[in-house]
Amino acid sequence: MKKWTFFMLLIALLLFGSVIGFNEFKQHKIDEYFANPPEQEYPVTVTTAKADIWVPVIKAIGFIEPNQGVTLSNESSGVISNISFESGTQVKADQLLVELDSDVEKANLKSSQAKLPAAEAKYKRYQGLYKKGSISKERYDEAEANFFSLKADIESLTAAIERRQIIAPFDGVVGIRNVFLGQYLQAGSDIVRLEDTSVMRLRFTVPQNEISRISLKQPIDIFVDAYPEQPFVGSITAIEPAVSSQSGLIQVQADIPNSDGKLRSGMFARANIILPTLEDQITLPQTAITYTLYGDSVYIVSDEDGEKRVKQHVVKVGERKKDIAHILDGVKPGDTIVTSGQVRLSNHAKVKIIDDNSAITPPAEIPML
Repeated sequence: MKKWTFFMLLIALLLFGSVIGFNEFKQHKIDEYFANPPEQEYPVTVTTAKADIWVPVIKAIGFIEPNQGVTLSNESSGVISNISFESGTQVKADQLLVELDSDVEKANLKSSQAKLPAAEAKYKRYQGLYKKGSISKERYDEAEANFFSLKADIESLTAAIERRQIIAPFDGVVGIRNVFLGQYLQAGSDIVRLEDTSVMRLRFTVPQNEISRISLKQPIDIFVDAYPEQPFVGSITAIEPAVSSQSGLIQVQADIPNSDGKLRSGMFARANIILPTLEDQITLPQTAITYTLYGDSVYIVSDEDGEKRVKQHVVKVGERKKDIAHILDGVKPGDTIVTSGQVRLSNHAKVKIIDDNSAITPPAEIPML
């Protein structure tokens, strides 16, 4: 019995000692690891800076306007007797669109026109008699006044009838009409919108320090939300001669051909005024640039004793187009630039270059929030 108890105690001591020894060994290895940790190696993707061409632009915003546009109204009040157009159709200059009832004016015009030949004949007869001294100057003046007064009445009635006819002042497209046959219109009522959309215009403003970079006939690309990927090409046709003293901006107008009819007046538009092309310029993906309040920077990869390490460089960024930025200073051709994975980097950090560019590839479709 005593021998059995001794063996049991011996086994327990061995088990307890092995547990303590293992824990001491593990703690020693942990302390040793933290005392001499291996240097972290961060995975990054890179691109090589190359000299390329860059087309600088001046960005502006504005609203599309028609070449000519007007809301047609009536000068006189009256009842609509005729509508000779359909909503949304093309009309020609001087085409009759709407006519108000003018039966009274037309009847008076016919009466005056019927009296005109007799009045003219009397005037000419009295003119000859007066030259011969057969009638007095008073009778001749009366005949003359009656004749010219009748001609003036005819002109007045003709003008009154024409005022009751709404005519297209230029070629264009009419919108949706706001009136109906038989409707009584007060003077100045809106009848329909007419626009010449063959050429559209864009008015926008640029800062006064950009005046030296713009000129007449300078090309310009227009983008609208309805066709975000399609540039509409136009040119500058007018520059305001005066700069606004309140804002320091100058107004500019550009014409954009619209033969396909895609542009509509009132559209919000973004304009890129095309400037001369620059050669041997450095461009980088915008993901490669770290933007901070203290300045913009990139990480450049270099070989140090067979290891790849990064160094942070301050850069001067110019214009940006979509996912590409124009670098004015801080990077030279041939530099290897980190394009993703910069969040965990610092100066002289050890990196590992990988080929996975999924982090910098823009998604095919922007996710809904």
